[in-house]
Amino acid sequence: MLKDITLGQFFPGNSAVHRMDPRVKLMLMVVYIALVFLVKGFLGYAILAAFIAGTAFLSRIKPKFLLRSVKPVLFIVVMTFVLNIFFYRGEELLFQWWIIRVYKEGIRFAVFMALRLVFLLVGTSLLTLTTSPMALTDALERLLKPLNAIRFPVHEMAMMMTIALRFIPTLLEETDKIIKAQTARGADFDTGNLLQRAKAMVPLLVPLFVSAFRRADELAMAMEARCYHGGTNRTRMKQLHVTGIDYAGIAVVAVTTGLVLLERLL
Repeated sequence: MLKDITLGQFFPGNSAVHRMDPRVKLMLMVVYIALVFLVKGFLGYAILAAFIAGTAFLSRIKPKFLLRSVKPVLFIVVMTFVLNIFFYRGEELLFQWWIIRVYKEGIRFAVFMALRLVFLLVGTSLLTLTTSPMALTDALERLLKPLNAIRFPVHEMAMMMTIALRFIPTLLEETDKIIKAQTARGADFDTGNLLQRAKAMVPLLVPLFVSAFRRADELAMAMEARCYHGGTNRTRMKQLHVTGIDYAGIAVVAVTTGLVLLERLL
């Protein structure tokens, strides 16, 4: 299960998607998220699926690897689907038993909600897989730079988000090591009821939190030893530039947006 978590992982490459300006990718991701919520029917989701498939093909990321981001939260997706079926009220009743009523509109709405979660997870995973954490930091800091006028700590916030993304794979690796160590000592994480499994997680969570706090303290000491003082007078080795690939990506997203809006109006 831990190996299926792709959020925060970076897949190095030299594809067109990898070479895009991270600022452009962040803005296009915001547009994509808005489109996921604007989709009205199955045709709109088919358009977004074609967009995601084309982007994954250009980035040379296997669809199977990309869909792994859904597996850790599959339970949430299924629960969202089931709850919307039973609690959504419509006009065309399909099934009724006691207080349980299933409507045709409820099934349609439940499918849309599940698809919405899947598309959001796959899209965000595609962003992190094709953009390094440092590039995301620079892009976020550049985009939020106007907020410096009101003394908003833009650099510090961007740095915290980047460190959080950077340490997701590290903490997952640490969790895997602790699970193997505790299993070798006789711990059982797979059998028993829900309460027993929750109690079995205590020997896992305690050393994991201790390790996380220790890593945070070591990182803070390392940054202080290197005289880190935030974004004051900070220079960058790599400058961000918008190129033809970025304009092509903007054009593709603009066409996708037009098709989704057209599908919504029809």
